[in-house]
Amino acid sequence: MEDFRHYPITRRSMLQFAAGGLTGAVLLDRLEGAAEPQQPRQTEFQIACMTLPYSQFPLKRALSGIKSAGYEFVAWGTSHREVAGGERIPVMPIDAPPSKAKELAMQCRGLGLEPLMMFSTIYPEAKNGLEVLTNRLKQAGAAGVPQVLTFGHTQGGNRKLWIERFKKLGPIARDNGVLLVVKQHGGSTGTGEACAEIVREVDDPGVRVNYDAGNVMDYLNVDPIPDINKCADVVHSFCMKDHRNWPKDQDCGPGFGEIDHYQLLAPVAFTGRKMPLCCENIFAPVVPRPTKPEGVDDLARRVREYLETVIAGVTTPV
Repeated sequence: MEDFRHYPITRRSMLQFAAGGLTGAVLLDRLEGAAEPQQPRQTEFQIACMTLPYSQFPLKRALSGIKSAGYEFVAWGTSHREVAGGERIPVMPIDAPPSKAKELAMQCRGLGLEPLMMFSTIYPEAKNGLEVLTNRLKQAGAAGVPQVLTFGHTQGGNRKLWIERFKKLGPIARDNGVLLVVKQHGGSTGTGEACAEIVREVDDPGVRVNYDAGNVMDYLNVDPIPDINKCADVVHSFCMKDHRNWPKDQDCGPGFGEIDHYQLLAPVAFTGRKMPLCCENIFAPVVPRPTKPEGVDDLARRVREYLETVIAGVTTPV
């Protein structure tokens, strides 16, 4: 008779002992070195503030304000007024060489801010969309920015063209160590479910979904909680904003609206991945927005603290 003492005793084998002895399947498991199922690992949520809420102020002031509000991560917005009353200057021009993006990333890191995401500032179906998105991926790769964000027109996108272009862009993204993420923006791509269907058809690990619950609720008046459960497997980041339908139909900062962020983040709380939460809107609803950057700093800090509380809640076993 074989000496079973040489085999490790697990909870599973103990139960089978109690049921009448080790079965052949258990012996095969032991001989093949089968391991017990691994417990899911917590998601590493990374709370970033976009420079977008500071768009009325210089980029340098945005970065220093975000750092003073207690953030370790930043996402690049679209443009800033470098001079009061002046024209908006792009954070990163679409045709800028990758070296320029690398310089901005170094500037952020010098302040203690790790950049996580940049806007593509172009629709995927635009005439020059493939060219611009390709350069954006190269910019992000040079800068060490892990994600480039794109989205469609509010009336929807050309699904067939999106898939065709994303299949070309996926390998480029991977070659540069970047993810191209697509979020909801109304119309036929206004839900996470719709974006996920496109991503699944593209079937390239370089293209994934960014979830924007505020947009889902705003443009289509769809409850984002059931929606995210239909796409959570391909969600790799969030554009954080909230929304209220009362007393005014208006986007706002997380914690100021009607969206339950505990239920929003719970489906992705144990992916084992890094998950950027990029705060796109941090403003309070109804009341006027701050006219001084210090007021934006205060709102940025409040949103960060709220999200830290939510993350602690959804990653704590109950």
